[in-house]
Amino acid sequence: MKILITGDFCPQDRVASLLENNGSGIFDAGVMQWIENADYAVTNFECAVADASDGGIPKCGPHLRCSDKAIRFLKDSGFDCVTLANNHFRDYGDAGVGKTLAALKSCSIDYVGGGSNIEEATRVLYKTIGGVSFAIINVCENEFSIASETRGGSAPLDVIDVCHRIQTAKEQVRYVFVIVHGGHEHFQYPSPRMKKWYRFFVENGADAVVNHHQHCYSGYEVYEGKPIFYGLGNFCFDHPKKRAGIWNEGYMVALDIADAGIDYELVPYRQCDETPSVEFMVGGQKQTFEQTVKVISDTIADDHLLDEKYAEFLKNKMDKMLCPFTPYMNEYARVAASRHYLPYLIPRKKLAQMLDFITCEAQRDVLIAGMQNRLEG
Repeated sequence: MKILITGDFCPQDRVASLLENNGSGIFDAGVMQWIENADYAVTNFECAVADASDGGIPKCGPHLRCSDKAIRFLKDSGFDCVTLANNHFRDYGDAGVGKTLAALKSCSIDYVGGGSNIEEATRVLYKTIGGVSFAIINVCENEFSIASETRGGSAPLDVIDVCHRIQTAKEQVRYVFVIVHGGHEHFQYPSPRMKKWYRFFVENGADAVVNHHQHCYSGYEVYEGKPIFYGLGNFCFDHPKKRAGIWNEGYMVALDIADAGIDYELVPYRQCDETPSVEFMVGGQKQTFEQTVKVISDTIADDHLLDEKYAEFLKNKMDKMLCPFTPYMNEYARVAASRHYLPYLIPRKKLAQMLDFITCEAQRDVLIAGMQNRLEG
C-alpha cells in the first residue's frame, strides 16, 4: 500500500489563472503518475476557500485565499486527503473555514488537522486501505490559525497532546503518521527543538513524521527505524518574486507499506519557476538535488553541525526578529534599525522584562491571553 505526502498547495498568481480553465498543465505527466499510483495521496491545503468580501482576520503576514475550483482540481488530480493544520487556513475567519470544509465535503476529500472548532480540528483521521490500517495526525505551530471551542481553524502543535493521540491511535491501527506544519521559513534545517520533538513522537509510537512550512526543502533521518522528513518544500505555490531558488524545489514523500515495514522514496520536482507548473525532476537535475539533500541530512544527523547551522541562522535573523519590539512603526525605519543604521531604543532592563515574559511559561500564558484579547477585542 502506497501513501504519497506533499507539501504546501497554494494556488496563487499564474496557477490561480490556470484553475479558471480547469487547471490544465499544472502537474506534468511524471507528477501525475506518482499521484495516480498512490493508494492514498495527501497534500497540505495552504489557504482558505474564500472571497475578498469575507474579510481577513487581524494578523501579521499575508492573507491567502482561492476559489473552490482548487478543491475540485485536487480531487480530479487524484488527491484523497488534505491537511488543514497550517498558518493560513483561518486567514478569512469562520467564513473561510466553513467554505473550505464545505468544498472538501462536496468533493468527498478527506481532511485532517482543521475543523469548525477545536474538537473537530484535533480529530485523528483513521483509514483502512487494502487491509492496512493507519492514522494521520496533523498539527501546526501556534500562529493565527488555531481553532478554539467557539471558532474554526487548525489543530495546534502541543507535544503532550500529540503524544497522547499517537498512543491512542496506536491501540487501534497498525501505523501512525504525524504531519507537522512548522519550522523557520527559508531555512533548510530543522531547529534543535524540532529534531528533539519529532524524535519524541517516534519514541511514542509514530511510524513516520513529515514536516512542511518553510518554503524550502530540508533533509531527513531514520530514527529508531522510523523516517523523519524535516521539510518537503512548496508543492505548488506560485510567487512572482520567487524564481530559480529554493522556493521552487521540493520533494514528495512516497511511503510504501508492506508486511516487513515501511519503505520510502523522495520524489523531487521543480514548481512554479519558468512556468506555473509542478515538473518531475529527471537526469542531472535530480542527481544534483539528491546530493544536496544528502549533505543537509548528514548535517542534521550530527548535533554539533546542526547547532552550528542554527546559530548561524539566528545571527542573521536576530535583529530583524527584534524589530517589532522597538518603537519604530514604519517598515523602512524597522529595516534601518535591523541594519544598525538607527539606535535600538529599548533599555536593557526593559529587554530583560520582555525576555522573562516570553521565556517563563506562566508569564507567557498571561502575555498571550492579553495580546489575543487586545487584538480580537
